[in-house]
Amino acid sequence: MNQEIKSSQPSPITGFVQSPEAYNKKGRLKTAVYESELVNLQEELVKLQYWVKEKGLRVGIIFEGRDAAGKGGVIKRIVERTNPRIVRVVALGIPTERERTQWYFQRWVAQLPAAGEIALFDRSWYTRAITGHVMGFCTEAEYQEFMRSCPQFERMLVRSGTILLKYWFSVSDEEQENRFQQRSKDPKRRWKLSPMDIKSRDKWEEYSKAKDRMFDYTDIKQAPWYVVNSDDKKRARLNCISHILTQIPYENIMPDPIELPSRKEGTGYIRPPITEQTFVPEIY
Repeated sequence: MNQEIKSSQPSPITGFVQSPEAYNKKGRLKTAVYESELVNLQEELVKLQYWVKEKGLRVGIIFEGRDAAGKGGVIKRIVERTNPRIVRVVALGIPTERERTQWYFQRWVAQLPAAGEIALFDRSWYTRAITGHVMGFCTEAEYQEFMRSCPQFERMLVRSGTILLKYWFSVSDEEQENRFQQRSKDPKRRWKLSPMDIKSRDKWEEYSKAKDRMFDYTDIKQAPWYVVNSDDKKRARLNCISHILTQIPYENIMPDPIELPSRKEGTGYIRPPITEQTFVPEIY
């Protein structure tokens, strides 16, 4: 069992005290504990969004990692209780023919947060340093130029006032294969298993080398990489969200409970017969 699991230090966000009782025999966080902590963290995320909106902050959070590492899971939990007009997800597809002729960062710049926004990048410009490079979707010259330009690009963002957080979700070879097998068998999750995922299974070492080299170039002081151990998806989600909350200083400016006034009395309006409306069949 990890030393982290044995720790009795409370979380700085929720006050959660880690103890062996919170984990099952395999060292994974128990569902009841996870759900309780997630509710607490999601409430803090709502407080954070009020602060970001009020202060006009620009926050960009990058989620990268191997296929099936758990990026989508943590993003889903972040947006579950937050306002999509403030906290939005950026998940760009394959670039168009026109976008391929642009400056590489151009289409990503259009997705950067404005004042009062948090942009969650479900994969980002780092596609070129990992999948693009490993799978041969870019030339060696394009790859080298990205490695030189990316640190300068991110320093420029930070100097301009953008808060930039970068998370790499680290999953073991065995756990990734287990998740691929689960996706293959589960019709509800089979869409997550793309042809690119299948090809990546045979390039574990190439992806490792690409990630290590990417860190060498882009793990900069102004925008460091934070690695999330994600073999236990529940722990990874909680650890990542709690870390985000510690990286953006905020205060609780959430409005007090709203006292709703009494509703006005009706004026006698008679609605059309409900038989004139088409209802969804009640089959449940």
